[in-house]
Amino acid sequence: MKNVVLLSVLMVFGLVLFSGHPSIAGETVGEYIDESTMHTQATAIVVKDPDAHYFKIDVTVTQGDVVLTGFVNSRDTEDRLVAKIREIKGVKSVNSLLKL
Repeated sequence: MKNVVLLSVLMVFGLVLFSGHPSIAGETVGEYIDESTMHTQATAIVVKDPDAHYFKIDVTVTQGDVVLTGFVNSRDTEDRLVAKIREIKGVKSVNSLLKL
């Protein structure tokens, strides 16, 4: 009985670990790492911005396309964030769905 439980737990952990693996999702490891780097850099830009760091802004990166969702206090803040994120190496486009 203990072996069955242990085997079941190991299978669940194995499925969880490999379910998000880049090659299963259709990405190479390099693409996955690049997207992670772009996401980290874009999030850092949001956090460091003097006006935006108080608001909830989500950053999503898919194949070099960045999508911003959440709230900002002005269009100037939105424009500044979009301009800075466009400068990140590997970013193809920035789609802002930010609301005032």
